Parts: sequence; C-alpha cells; structure tokens
Amino acid sequence: MGFIPFMQDDAADRVLETVARRLIAKGYRVEGLVQHAENVEGQCCGAVDLEDIVTGKRWQIMQALGAHARGCRLDFNALSDVAVFAEVRIRTQPDLLILNRFGKGEERGGGLRSVFEAAFVADVPILTSVKQPYLDGWQAFSGGLSEPLPADAEAVLTWSCKAIGEARRVRDVA
Repeated sequence: MGFIPFMQDDAADRVLETVARRLIAKGYRVEGLVQHAENVEGQCCGAVDLEDIVTGKRWQIMQALGAHARGCRLDFNALSDVAVFAEVRIRTQPDLLILNRFGKGEERGGGLRSVFEAAFVADVPILTSVKQPYLDGWQAFSGGLSEPLPADAEAVLTWSCKAIGEARRVRDVA
C-alpha cells in the first residue's frame, strides 16, 4: 500500500488522477476512484464528486446544507453506493486500486473502509492519500505495511509500477 500524506486536497487529487491515466495508457488495469472538488456559491463548502476511473461514473458525496452549516456534510448513503460499486470492481482483480483518500469515515470503520479491506484481502495493491489528522488511523489500519509517497506524479508512478510487478509475482507463485 502506498499513500500520499497531505494537508490540502488538490495536489494529492491531481497526482492520483494523473497516475491513474498514465497507468491505463500503459495498459495496466487500474480500478478505483478519484475526487473532484469545486466551490459552490452560497454553501459553506464546495461540491465533491467521486469519479470511477474506468467508467467515468460520478457520485456527489457531499450534502448541500447551506451557507452556515457546521459538522459533517458527507452523504453516507451515496458513499455506501460507491463502496458497493467499488467492491464489485475489485473482483475483476485489477493491477492497482486507487482510492481518493483514507479519512475520518474510514478511520471510524465506515466510508470506503470496506473497499480498502476487500482490496487488501484480494492482494490488490492500494494507492491512496491521507490527510494529516488521519495518519495515525491509517497507520493503525495498514499495520505499518504502507509506504508514504511524495505528491509527485513521477515518484508515485514509479512506486505503482513496482507494486504492480510485486503483486503479479505473488499471484503467479500462488
């Protein structure tokens, strides 16, 4: 497992999407989700979509609660739909799974945690990003079996190709 630690979402999101597109162009089978965020006037926070890397299908995962809303705006029903979709895609045994992030929901056992778990059980390499406040939760989840990566597309691409090669060797032996 590889992860990009970050404080601001944009750089990590761009790197994950760039790496996904480049790996697919090289013929690798990449599954997963990338995030697209945009500011929405009159709302306390912007809109956030998750896009399936292969199909382009998008889910809006934030609820519009108004300009003065406080607290979590995640739409847990939408996130549940995304998780079911992504878990089915893991069954195709992709070369790499990219999930936009491991965050508060995953740290608490929800969000897309079941997708991370399904990929781990299926021996599919995982690439994600983790915001600084959730690094301890990520380390506990990954059991120290993950590698921090810089928010640099070339470095992440190199790591991804190496992880894919190692996973293929393990599958060939099994």
